[in-house]
Amino acid sequence: MSYTPNIVIWPGSGSFFPLTFTPFGFYDQDSEFQSDAEATAQWAAIRLGFPITDVELQEVNFYACFEEAVNEYGAQLNFYQARDQLINLQGQPTGSVNLAQKYVPPTLRGIFKLAKAYGSETGTGGYQTWYTGSVSAVNGKQVYDLIRDTSLETGSFATDQFVIRKIFHEVQPALTRLLDPSLGSGLGTQELMQQFGWSSYSVPGNYLLMPLYHDMLRVQAVEFNDLIRKSGYSFQLTGNRLRIFPIPNDNFKIWFHYTLDKDAADLDSGTGQISDISNIPYQNLTYRYINQIGKQWIRKYTLALLIESLGWIRSKYGTVPFGDTELTTNGPELVTSGKEKQDALLTELKETLDQMSMQAQLERKTAVAESIMNQLKFVPTKIYVR
Repeated sequence: MSYTPNIVIWPGSGSFFPLTFTPFGFYDQDSEFQSDAEATAQWAAIRLGFPITDVELQEVNFYACFEEAVNEYGAQLNFYQARDQLINLQGQPTGSVNLAQKYVPPTLRGIFKLAKAYGSETGTGGYQTWYTGSVSAVNGKQVYDLIRDTSLETGSFATDQFVIRKIFHEVQPALTRLLDPSLGSGLGTQELMQQFGWSSYSVPGNYLLMPLYHDMLRVQAVEFNDLIRKSGYSFQLTGNRLRIFPIPNDNFKIWFHYTLDKDAADLDSGTGQISDISNIPYQNLTYRYINQIGKQWIRKYTLALLIESLGWIRSKYGTVPFGDTELTTNGPELVTSGKEKQDALLTELKETLDQMSMQAQLERKTAVAESIMNQLKFVPTKIYVR
């Protein structure tokens, strides 16, 4: 005896009841969602062939697919918004606010945070503190151990990872070794004073105004003398060993700046701050705020989901009795068609969102501005005669 399966089909209409037909109930209390769910179910059933052919779906199938379509639309929108806003929102409190469908004012906060990280490397700000340390140079000693021979503001080179940022071991500035021209002595100044008839004046009262380049040439002469005739001031830092040049002939301190790696890695172990896309407060959309562009995409995606669902149901039966024979269902074809439609709709939505990204908008504005300037080149320039 043949078995005839009891297949439930769409009756032609349905009534939506909140928290009854949808798996999650995210939008069930929204009156527009309720009315659109019923309308979309009727429209989709007609697109599937009702009433000419039976549609082996129930109300719960229609409303569940409709909710899934809204979820997918919201997830894609939120993802692209989060991608554009992440750099500005990182470090902000997650709070209880829902940023979905909210305007987030553009700021340079994220750029400034990146710039501060560069500032840490150059000593112009940033997140790391530049500490001060010193090495006591000893007469005749050239090589020093940074672990044993240093005095630090904080930390320990024996236990902490550190970076030497700057060592202050330089020749005495040439400007401090110049003779003041106002004293009336040195470098031919006395001869000039004599030519002017001022040699009889006492030294503290002599003031001779010289051009600025005169002092610059004297500074340069002193520096060249140090560079050519004397040992250069330099240092060699290898591992924990500091070698200084020239060999000290006196006792003095060499100062340096350093940073501790643990300062850079001092992460906030607490929660409540936006760190990545997983905790940016983009929640579900408010359905009544979705415009018709979005709702049309949701309807099409709902239909694609229903086509796939109907295909899986018909694939289960394979064949159904029809009079004295059997009919083969088109389940596999519907599954393939439904998935292809979903992929096409997702690709279309992603391309649209890519075109609406902040970068794409700026690129279009740049192209428009360039086009306008090119057109203005052909406009005759007016000639004004006074």
